[in-house]
Amino acid sequence: MTFAAATNENLASISNLLIYSAMAVYTLAFLAYIAEWLFGSRSKVGRTAAALTQKTGAKAPAVTVKKAGGTAVLERPEVVVRAAAGARDVPDGPGAHGGDEQGDLYGRIAVSLTALAFAIEFGGVLTRALSVQRAPWGNMYEFNITFSTVAVGVYLGFLALKKDIRWLGLPLITSVLLDLGIAVTVLYTASDQLVPALHSYWLYIHVSTAILCGAVFYVGAVGTILYLFRDSYENKLATGGKPGRFATSVLERLPASASLDKFSYRVNAAVFPLWTFTIIAGAIWAGDAWGRYWGWDPKEVWSFITWVAYACYLHARATAGWKGRKAAYIALIAFGCWLFNYYGVNIFVSGKHSYSGV
Repeated sequence: MTFAAATNENLASISNLLIYSAMAVYTLAFLAYIAEWLFGSRSKVGRTAAALTQKTGAKAPAVTVKKAGGTAVLERPEVVVRAAAGARDVPDGPGAHGGDEQGDLYGRIAVSLTALAFAIEFGGVLTRALSVQRAPWGNMYEFNITFSTVAVGVYLGFLALKKDIRWLGLPLITSVLLDLGIAVTVLYTASDQLVPALHSYWLYIHVSTAILCGAVFYVGAVGTILYLFRDSYENKLATGGKPGRFATSVLERLPASASLDKFSYRVNAAVFPLWTFTIIAGAIWAGDAWGRYWGWDPKEVWSFITWVAYACYLHARATAGWKGRKAAYIALIAFGCWLFNYYGVNIFVSGKHSYSGV
């Protein structure tokens, strides 16, 4: 007979302290990201408007010739035109810092604070696990703190790979603070042992992949939302409209809509196979725990609905008539399904997964 290990209250208290400390550092990072946007130069805007003035088929500007000693040098101005399929070929924005040295400094400080907060929060998740000697995702509180840690880790991972996604920092840290705020208030559960059904190595496999998938889906959803705003901005410029100063200041600094669309698609497509594995792993675990692989439990149903929604999104991206905004709406619906699968099903619907509590 095996006995559950006693809860180490000292480590549990340290975990709580580390989570609150991480929230404090995330708040400083949030302020630094705000400073990056506020104090970054606004003089390097207007790239999109300038690019969209060059219409497809328009006559290229004349080539100027300069004399450099005895050599003639041809200077051909860069011409940016709209693609034949209707997509715009416009330059990416200069970033949240606006190409300004001071703004860039605030941005680097923000990333450094984000990395520090990530390390502290990771320590909080680790000590929570050590306090009960098990995986730290046995209830919604633990899932939330682990989810936000992984989401920030995904963001920092992209930056480490030299992917310029610092524009994601402000919305990411804002939502992480909201997530942790909900976790430590509404969802907090004292450190305790698991119910017998959760004592399985599948807990490490199934739930960890679900958390990773959710974090990557979240990053893709943020990119999709920003794509919709940026695309509307470009549409307005293309039709001769004049966006407001706020829209110009913010949206002009983001990557072009085509870049945001491509980014969101790639991250969603990359993690979709792992989400498929997550559902299969859950079915295998259900077979071990409950004697059946599929029983139409609410959590199982909504996991499958989420899978179908993302499959529809990927299919839409491969269909010419559903690219762009239509596919983006499907992606947001799919992420909404994932959110409901976690929050809605756990809080409002009773099923075999309800034992995890909130």
